[in-house]
Amino acid sequence: MPVAVEFDAVDFAYQHGHPVLQDVNLEIEAGQFVAVAGPNGGGKTTLLRLALGLERPTVGQVRLFGDPPERFRERAKLGYLPQRAQLGVQAPATVREVVAAGRAAVNPFGRLTVADRDAIDTAIERVGLAALVRRPLKRLSGGQQQRAFIAKALACEPKLLALDEPTAGVDVAAQEALAELLAGLNRELGVTILYVSHEFGAVEGVVERLMLVRERIVFDGPPGGLPSLWHDPSHMHV
Repeated sequence: MPVAVEFDAVDFAYQHGHPVLQDVNLEIEAGQFVAVAGPNGGGKTTLLRLALGLERPTVGQVRLFGDPPERFRERAKLGYLPQRAQLGVQAPATVREVVAAGRAAVNPFGRLTVADRDAIDTAIERVGLAALVRRPLKRLSGGQQQRAFIAKALACEPKLLALDEPTAGVDVAAQEALAELLAGLNRELGVTILYVSHEFGAVEGVVERLMLVRERIVFDGPPGGLPSLWHDPSHMHV
């Protein structure tokens, strides 16, 4: 399988700051569903930002589908749900308007085409919000809002879907439903998914690979191979 994300001896530190990541080496094949977990401040969000080209390594190289991320030609095909994606929740935007904004990366200047509208409708249907398409986002539950943001990321028909703490602030049932939704998208679309969270219980049963990050990658393998110590949530926090 082609490699979607590759890190080669990567170090990263913010200017005049303590090292955030050290000697990170990894390959993520296209089509994999990978969870990236670790304590708060352990570097997992930074790893995601490096993969997307939002930060550049201090040392080493990052490649996205074979190219340095800043040179990747299909940036419109990167679906990104940043941490605490609450921007605009209190605005009167409807589900459809929010999702349509995600299509702007593909068609930034013109009116929506038939293909654009089909992609928007399909994304909304995939996350189970077709019945709520005209409802203002602020009137949705936390779990439904996150589904709308995922649909926004899906509207660009991404090759890579990157999610940073997508279940923050939602209840356990919504977390589990979201995990099943993502697993279905991975199976049906073959999209590469990077799922970043300080807790991984919701996706443990659906991801094929789990990476634990604490400045370095301290575990990389199937969730079933994880030492029992790491299943204690208190171990995941600084």
